[in-house]
Amino acid sequence: MDIAIIDGQGGGVGRALVTAIRKEWGDSVHLLALGTNATATAAMLRAGADEGATGENPILFNAGKVDIILGPIGIILANALLGELTPRIACAVAESPAQKILVPVNRCHVIIAGLTPPPLPEAIDQAMACLRQMIAALDK
Repeated sequence: MDIAIIDGQGGGVGRALVTAIRKEWGDSVHLLALGTNATATAAMLRAGADEGATGENPILFNAGKVDIILGPIGIILANALLGELTPRIACAVAESPAQKILVPVNRCHVIIAGLTPPPLPEAIDQAMACLRQMIAALDK
């Protein structure tokens, strides 16, 4: 099972996702850290991702090759994360056939009506619940 985690800025969401995934599945899944900057990639690698790459091209190249993509909601929004998410990245992630789990965070300047973003630890727990269901379905 190949899972990509995409993040930018300081990589806090990505780092938290990698930590939670490693805690639950250990090395049974392959984690690819794709950062929009070196700081984000390094944070995810330190948290236990198997490999990582930084920048637009690695994200474009890998988005269609993984089974599941996780990251903040901004990974499907052009120019999100202070402009680090290029329109090409947003399009590649949105159009990827991979299942996507998006963590709602306020830093992307998007409000989804009816949704109050939970604190990050709770959002990560909810993302892990979604991932459990996806992995179970893919393993059948």
